[in-house]
Amino acid sequence: MRVKAITARLRAWARASGEWLQGNTITLLENGEAFFPALLEAIDGAQQEILLQTYIFAADATGRRVADALMRAAARGVAVRVLVDGFGGADFVHELMNELNAAGVETLIFRRERLLLSLHRQRLRRLHRKVTVIDGRIAFVGGINIIDDFDVRAPGHPRYDYAVRIEGRLLKPILASSWHLWRQVAWTSLRLRMRGQSRAGGRSKAVGKMRATFLIRDNLRHRANIENAYLDAIDRAHEEIVLANAYFFPGRRFRHALLAAAARGVKITLLLQGVADHPMMQYATRALYPVFLENGIRLFEYQRSILHAKVAVIDRHWATVGSSNIDPLSLMLAREANVAVLDHEFATTLADSIEAAIRDGAVELRREDWARQPIIRRLSCWLAYHAVRLAAGVAGIKSD
Repeated sequence: MRVKAITARLRAWARASGEWLQGNTITLLENGEAFFPALLEAIDGAQQEILLQTYIFAADATGRRVADALMRAAARGVAVRVLVDGFGGADFVHELMNELNAAGVETLIFRRERLLLSLHRQRLRRLHRKVTVIDGRIAFVGGINIIDDFDVRAPGHPRYDYAVRIEGRLLKPILASSWHLWRQVAWTSLRLRMRGQSRAGGRSKAVGKMRATFLIRDNLRHRANIENAYLDAIDRAHEEIVLANAYFFPGRRFRHALLAAAARGVKITLLLQGVADHPMMQYATRALYPVFLENGIRLFEYQRSILHAKVAVIDRHWATVGSSNIDPLSLMLAREANVAVLDHEFATTLADSIEAAIRDGAVELRREDWARQPIIRRLSCWLAYHAVRLAAGVAGIKSD
């Protein structure tokens, strides 16, 4: 009976929620220690083409290993194309790009950074995706940048993050999206000779039985795809929502969806940053804690290292892994990419992983504990909340 109930639930979600492709094998990769060996193995096995898109491509030990693998691929005749954001990858331009170009790797920069202090809306339209497609048969999607896993602010433990390795029919939309963005940037950069054409073609065979969909956010046809997928899944939740997100500053629709789910008895757990790499955003997020705690939502802050994950599991049936935070920049301006999966086993694996992170590295914030916080701290959170909203308003972003 349990198997039949799970199967019926998965079919109902699939009918209700967009275009799902069956015939995939999707492997969860936790942290860089699982992601980078898998990525390097795939790059070293590439025979035709590699398309890599990332926000950060650092010139540290990890970045050098990936760069060396890409140059080895180019040397054996693989067409290698790397697209890096102009803000997150500013160091890449000065420290790695020329070396890669000299080795036959084609590189493009998405919106070069020129106005350091500007809050202009166009400047905030960043490439935040982390997507790699190899030979049209293997893809990696997630939140992990090309950078060392460890941070000086949290020594001894890696950043807490996820990616997925994908084979199967989902490769077709991932490859098409990656090529579309590459050609678009080549056109706007006046690098028309670099537009290219895929050697791998557009076909993808079924590999496995998992059902999944590729979600992107851009500024044309897919402005709200990722947020709408979250909202649809939350609205359909019956039992449990587990969400781990690095930069959590949801707008009114998202907050109301969570509160409505809590009101109908759904158990909700939020895992958020405890060790902050952007303190202003962390304090702004904390201003939202009281309303969540008062409505029975459990809140945990991850203390072991920097939490960089952007994942969620609902009813242990629906799960998502990707680059999109739940904040105005990700949901309204940046180019993002997530994979959503309808698979009980995958969702359970991810939920168990998040629960292990909570158990081993997080601290729960209770309603009574938060009420005893010093006035100065609560005031700081309130001021940060309004400062972030003001900055969003100046940039033309409606955060509600």
